[in-house]
Amino acid sequence: MVPRAIQTLATVADARAFVAAERAAGRRIALVPTMGALHEGHLELVRVAREHADTVVASVFVNPMQFGPHEDLDRYPRSPEADTQQLIVLGAEAVFMPEPDEMYPHGRSSTVVTAGHLGTVLEGRSRPGHFDGVLTVVTKLLSIVQPEVAVFGEKDAQQLFLVRRMVDDLNLPVEVVGVPTVREPDGLALSSRNALLRGGERQDALVLSRALEAAGAASDRGVEAMLAAAQSVFQADSGAQLDYLAVVDPATFTPASADHRGRVQVLVAARVGTVRLIDNLITTVP
Repeated sequence: MVPRAIQTLATVADARAFVAAERAAGRRIALVPTMGALHEGHLELVRVAREHADTVVASVFVNPMQFGPHEDLDRYPRSPEADTQQLIVLGAEAVFMPEPDEMYPHGRSSTVVTAGHLGTVLEGRSRPGHFDGVLTVVTKLLSIVQPEVAVFGEKDAQQLFLVRRMVDDLNLPVEVVGVPTVREPDGLALSSRNALLRGGERQDALVLSRALEAAGAASDRGVEAMLAAAQSVFQADSGAQLDYLAVVDPATFTPASADHRGRVQVLVAARVGTVRLIDNLITTVP
């Protein structure tokens, strides 16, 4: 089959017209929501989306509603031309690149999809209102594109959990697919924010993945041993400032008890210089 030329969609009306034509042609649609500055992790999302659908729509939108007043909205990397070229290479059928005033024509939305209590812990505690902004824009994108499948990365573990719960709570007709974290050869999880690391900060950032590895190696000794092992890695490394470290039950995203057995998810967030990074690991306590 000859690949079709990619369609660049700038408005909600353009996006709705495109997906209406795709659906009329009997094509199954997958949505890959991104904030741009695409790296290999994003591209893996597009590849997985292709496995689930005939038509892949990637959105590139730096959503102001998920940034706090003192966060890095203005500094967040943007590369729309390069993003489009990468999507062309992968054969995506469309890229939805709206401006903020297209998504929020009346300014910051007064109608918000709230994440509830789980949106106020871990990432939500460090970034108040972040997940309300995420769920609001994801709901808007799902409403505009109406895909059969939406693909998200597992690196943003709390986000993925909350999106899945929202889809279930609101009975939205979409399958949410999670894709394992893509890493550099040395273990650093790919992130658009990695581009903001300067000098030795790139090496300092490896403390996150090393802490997760230490926690995983201690899993046979239980949850408390996992936390202690990961914390010891940070205590021995002064290049990053730990924000939080937690072990949760991936079924509920609540803290795993000391006597927990079965699957657990280790979550870590830290600041390296001015850049805040997150990572996670799923393992099993035998």
